[in-house]
Amino acid sequence: MSGPLQLQFVTSAPDVESLPDTRAEVAVVGRSNVGKSSLLNALAARKALAKVSGKPGKTQLLNCFELAEGGTVVDLPGYGYASSASKDTRRDWQRRMHRYLTTREGLRLTLLLIDGEVGPTKLDVDMLAWLREQEVVFRIVATKHDKVRSSKRERRKRDLAEGCGVERGDVLWASAEKGVGVDKLRELVRTTLA
Repeated sequence: MSGPLQLQFVTSAPDVESLPDTRAEVAVVGRSNVGKSSLLNALAARKALAKVSGKPGKTQLLNCFELAEGGTVVDLPGYGYASSASKDTRRDWQRRMHRYLTTREGLRLTLLLIDGEVGPTKLDVDMLAWLREQEVVFRIVATKHDKVRSSKRERRKRDLAEGCGVERGDVLWASAEKGVGVDKLRELVRTTLA
């Protein structure tokens, strides 16, 4: 089946224990302001499924969406957000996210979103190392494809993959704005949750 993912918002949970049971789940994780909500909206072809905020770091809970064909997608709080949250609050968010990623029954795949315009930051590299160390199955998605000038795209694709320690073909490039890579990503989610 092709076309938009039929996603419905289920709940915002403070921790993994408060999420509904699922047989299969895909998690979406990334730095604050990487475009997680915009990409989720693009996957569902709906403008307001996931709230897009002008202020990074607004996603503070585990936001769970159900796919009509079965399975769930969870949008995790962005990491690296600093301005209005205390150190303790940020540490708490990180603990909750790590607990979710290491204990969630049914978690099949984690989509790690990295800003394609900026490339992997130290926080992204740290997250990658942690995912590998914990043996969490993940796939890198480079967002904001449309923001990278076409003359620099090939080099950026090579540099981003290198910075993440993966092959170029292991990075899925996407643009919520222009729809680049969105169909491939929908297919990946469907196949994972099937």
